[in-house]
This record gives sequence, structure tokens and C-alpha cells, in this order.
Amino acid sequence: MYSQLKMKIKAEEWYGVVLSFIYFFCVLASYYVIRPMRDQLAAEVGSAKLPWFFASTLVATLILTPLFAWIVSIWPRRVIMPIVYLFFVLCQFMFIPLFKNEFLVSPQYLGALFFVWVSVFNLFAVSVFWSFMTDIWSDRQARRLFPIIALGGTAGAVIGPFITRSIVDLYGQTSLLLVSAGLLIGAIFCVLKLGEWAHTFGADNDEVGREGPIGGGMFDGLKQIFSSPFVGIMALLMLMNDAIGTIAYVLVTDYSGTAFPNDAIARTRFAATMDLSANVLQIIVQLTITRFLLVRYGAGFIFLICAAVIVFAGLLMAFVDNPTTPVIGTLPVVAIVLILTRSLTYSMIQPARETLYTLVPRNIRYKGKNAVDTVVWRAGDVFSVLSVNVFRSLGVKVAGFGIIWAVLAAASGLIGWRLANKVERGDFK
Repeated sequence: MYSQLKMKIKAEEWYGVVLSFIYFFCVLASYYVIRPMRDQLAAEVGSAKLPWFFASTLVATLILTPLFAWIVSIWPRRVIMPIVYLFFVLCQFMFIPLFKNEFLVSPQYLGALFFVWVSVFNLFAVSVFWSFMTDIWSDRQARRLFPIIALGGTAGAVIGPFITRSIVDLYGQTSLLLVSAGLLIGAIFCVLKLGEWAHTFGADNDEVGREGPIGGGMFDGLKQIFSSPFVGIMALLMLMNDAIGTIAYVLVTDYSGTAFPNDAIARTRFAATMDLSANVLQIIVQLTITRFLLVRYGAGFIFLICAAVIVFAGLLMAFVDNPTTPVIGTLPVVAIVLILTRSLTYSMIQPARETLYTLVPRNIRYKGKNAVDTVVWRAGDVFSVLSVNVFRSLGVKVAGFGIIWAVLAAASGLIGWRLANKVERGDFK
């Protein structure tokens, strides 16, 4: 079956692919421009505060996820998509005076508020993008085109940190908010044009092109985590993969705070360097491996390959003498492992994961998927950060977390492989 899928982009698909590419570029560039601001604030307070930050983010997603489900139940897609991004644009303009005038709110509260907002922004902006993509492309198209479309996000994730590194010293952090807002406005333009294109061409299944409200209740997405086997397993995979990334983030956050004390600019530049390195590696993987493997072998094989690499990386960190010693510039081994795992997550796992959503009903694509991408993700953050503190209290060092990574990666790879095989056979229709 997979060998019969052609790699070529069809003539009628080019316009949609280009717009989708630009759309994802704008979304992730917007996020990555301001993410170093969030990370340096987290490094300033240290990982001890992260459980509170993640718990606050979880509360915010628990409030917003049912609200989003209610919106998609009563409003058509052409209304929902611009509203989501306009909301975040307005929020960015509201943060500008807060960063310029420290007397309006204390740095500690501003840091907590901004951390939560950026985290929520990332969750919803990206989740809504992929819900839209799974709605306008079929499974056969997704295998060929999602790795290409994902490159738009990767390009944005590379350009975003580059912009941050280039202008933060000259114009300060508030300029980054303006750039980020401008990119989101570009994303809104792409949404409107893609809606027109999908209505005329769409994909080759019956559901594509239906722009009407989905119907149902506002808590459908949360219920599907427990009532839908597909959504439930996706939630489990999210928890496992998130634990790997969150543990790495905590370790690198502590390193940044220790290596660059009392220097917000240096921490911001370090965070941008991390993002830039991971995203360059993403581009290389997506251009050379992902699309070929996804078309030829399917999502399950992607999950297995990524799991094997992360297992190797975790074991490598476990047996290095000192994982926090810089080995490449200011990057220690623990940071290099984070770069590797982060790049694989977005270059291979995410495109493979999103193709599976094209094979399930629209109600799951928007509601169940959004609940997994927001509530489950942030619940995983809270659980993972608290687990780090528990393991540390038991005497687990940085190297020990490498073993934990390896175990989690192996389990998620096997579960993902079994899920993909079932979905592609139609067991979750």
C-alpha cells in the first residue's frame, strides 16, 4: 500500500501546500520569537517554581479547552480559526506596557503570567493549526504532504530564534512582542485563503470541505480522553513523550540559571541557541528522512525509529562522566540530548501523529485532539516536574534521568507502533 503512494505534489495541491507552509511558518516563528523571553524568566526563578507555572498553565487549559469545544460546536471553521489567533494578537499588545513599565506589576508576577500565557499560546496555536490541516487533507495526502507542511513550522522555528538573537540586544524584549503579533496576523491571512481553497478543492474524502459547526457539547473533548480508545492512547503517548521533554527542560533550565546568573540577556541568547540548533536539525531530518519513511512505511515505523534514537541518547547521557559539562560552546551533554529529542519530536513524531487524525471523525480532530494537545500535555508537565523533585529527593542525579528517558521512549515507541497499525487498518472508525 505505502509503496503505491507517490511523493509528487499534484497541480491542484500546490496552492494549498504553499499556504499551509506559510501558515505554519508564521505560527511557529511567532511563538519562537517570544519563547526565549519565557525561558529566561523561568531560568531566573529556577526549576523550583516550575511546578507552580505548569500547574497554572494546566488550570488555564482546563478553562479554555471546554470553551474551545463549545465554540467549534456552534460556529463554523471559517469563524473559529481567525478568532483564536486574533485573541492571541490582542494579548501580545496588552503585554507590551507591562514589560515597559515595571511599576505596573512586579517582575515575579509578570514572569509567572507571561510563562503561562506563552505556554497556552503555543498549545492552542499549534493544536488548532493541525486540527485544520487534518480537516482539509486526506490520509493519503497527509503522508505525502504533512512532512513538507511541517517544514514551514521548522523554518519558522529557525527564523524565530534568529530574529530574537538579532534584535533583543538592540531593541529590547518588547520589540519581540510586536514582531510576534505581526507574524500571527500573517497566519490569519493564510487561514482565510486556505478556507477558500479547501471549499473548492478539498481532499478526497467525504468530510473534507465541511465548514459547518461540529455540534455536541463543550466537554466532549475531555470526555473522549476516557471514552474513545484512540484518544485515550494518544493521551498516554502524549504523557510519555512530554515526560521526556519536560525532564530535559528542567535540567537545562537549572543549568542556564547556574551558568548565567543575573544575566537575562545571556540566558535569552542561550535559550535561542538551543532552539536554533534543534530546529536546524529538524530541517535536515525532515528533508532527508521523514517524508520517505512516512509514505513508504507509515506512522508506526516512525514511532519505532524515534524511540530507538531517544533510547540511545538517554543511555548516552546516563554513562557520560558529567552531563552538565559544556562540550560544544556553552552546550553541555544534557542540552545536546534535549536538542536531539526535541528535533525528533517535531520533525518525525508530530507529522506521523497528525496523519492518524485524518482517519478519525471531525469531532475527535477538533475536540479530542485539542484536549490531548492542551489539557493532557500540561497535566503531563505538572506530573513530570513533580516527579523530577521526587526522584531528586531519592538521590537520582542527572545521569539517572537518562535511564528514565530510555524506559519511557521504549514504551512509547511500542505503544505508538501498535496504535498506528490499528488506525491504518480502520479499527478506530
